[in-house]
Amino acid sequence: MSEASVATSAASPSVPQAPAPLSPAQVERKAEATALAKAESPAASAFVLALLAGAFIGIGATFMLVVKADPTLPFAASTLLGAFAFVAGLFLVLAAGAELFTGDCLMVMGPLAGKVSWGKVAGRLALVYVGNLLGSVAMAALVLGAGVAQLNGGAFGDAAVAVATAKTSMGWGTIFFRGILCNMLVCLAVWIGYSATSVADRPVAALLPVMAFIAAGFEHCVANMFFLPYAIMLEGAGVASGNVGLGGLLHNLSAATLGNMVGGMVLVGIAYWFAYGRVASEKA
Repeated sequence: MSEASVATSAASPSVPQAPAPLSPAQVERKAEATALAKAESPAASAFVLALLAGAFIGIGATFMLVVKADPTLPFAASTLLGAFAFVAGLFLVLAAGAELFTGDCLMVMGPLAGKVSWGKVAGRLALVYVGNLLGSVAMAALVLGAGVAQLNGGAFGDAAVAVATAKTSMGWGTIFFRGILCNMLVCLAVWIGYSATSVADRPVAALLPVMAFIAAGFEHCVANMFFLPYAIMLEGAGVASGNVGLGGLLHNLSAATLGNMVGGMVLVGIAYWFAYGRVASEKA
C-alpha cells in the first residue's frame, strides 16, 4: 500500500453504521421473549408500571381534549390535531417504559410458543388492567383538581363531557367492533416499535397507527378509563352538565375491553405467531 493510501485511510476512518431494524420474523421472536419477561417480572413492579401507563394515557387524552375544546376548528383539523396530540400518551408508554393492557395483549405469543403458561399471562393481564384503571382515574382526579376544565372559558370541560357522552351513547356491538379495530392498530404500533433501534424510532412507529384509531373514532379501553371517570367527576362537581354515569362507564368498558382483546390477540398476536412463530417451532 502506498504512503498516500495509508494517509488517506488514516484521515478517513470508517463511519459506524446504525443497526438495521429487526425483520418481522425477528420481531416475532422478540415478542415471544418479551411475553416471557413480562410474565416472570415481579408483580409489584408490573403494577406500578401499569399505574404509570394509565396516567400517561390520561396525559395524552388531556392533550387531545385541549384541541377538542376549540369549537372554531373544522372537523378534519380538530380530528387530526387531536389524534396527533393523543400520541403523546402512547409515546410516553413506549419510550419511558410502562405496562399498558392493550399493548400487553401481544403476550398471547408467549403461550402459543410454549414459553409461558396461559394462567400466568391471564394473571399478568388482569393485574395490568387494574393498574391502568387506577392510574387513569388518579390522573383524571389530578386534572380535575388542577382546574383544567376551565380552559378556553370552560370549553375544555364541555368537550370532555361531550366526548364521554358520545362514547357511552353507542350500542354495545358498535363499541365492541370499534375496540377490535382500535387495538389492531395499537398492537401494530407496538409491534413495529419492537423493531426500533433507537428511542426516536418509537414515536415514528406509533404515530400513524395511533392517529388512525383516534381519528376514526375507535375505542381504546384504557383511554376510556380516563375520559369516562373524568366526565363523571366533572358532572359530580357541577363543572359541566352531562349524564355519563357509572352505567355508561360499564357499558363502554365491557365492550371496548373485549374488542381490544380480540383485535390485539387475534388480529395481531395470533396472526403473526401463525405466520412466523409457528413455522419456527415446526423447524425446531
